[in-house]
Amino acid sequence: MNDVVLTLIGPDRTGLVEAVAEIVASHGGNWLESRMAHLAGRFAGVLRVEVPPERTQALTLALAGLADRGLKVVVETGMPRDASGRTVALELVGLDRPGLVKEISQLLARHQLNVEELVTDRSSAPMSGEMLFRARARLHVQTGADLGPLRTALERLESDLMVEITLNDLAPDGSEIRLTDRVRR
Repeated sequence: MNDVVLTLIGPDRTGLVEAVAEIVASHGGNWLESRMAHLAGRFAGVLRVEVPPERTQALTLALAGLADRGLKVVVETGMPRDASGRTVALELVGLDRPGLVKEISQLLARHQLNVEELVTDRSSAPMSGEMLFRARARLHVQTGADLGPLRTALERLESDLMVEITLNDLAPDGSEIRLTDRVRR
């Protein structure tokens, strides 16, 4: 089976997921994982399917036909994941302001952490009504990387930006290993 990654975007309306699922299934594909959302009146998503190698091209052509319904679909062949290293979870909560994601992502890149997943949102703070920014990220850490300097930099950034940041290891099953009960490496 071929791993195939699809990205989708178009005007949000009923039946878009069903249309994609029908095409995947009719080409012998299996829907493995996805992230989809309504954003600013648009439907946007990314998903991974597996499909028999001999049906990949036909699947791609069929998905391109969804453009007639306003849905743009980009199809890419999947790549193997780097199994070395470890995964950590980063959570950030603070007052929203322009440039926050840029500053955090620059810091992570400087310390050679790869962002595997990033989920962000904004909500009104309960007491003040000010906008809070929340981010949750799954990060890949290369084998042998020392997170000490990253933790120090995050603490400095936390103080400068007036945000709360936590960084925890993830167990193989994806559950967080809190700092207080983490096994030292």
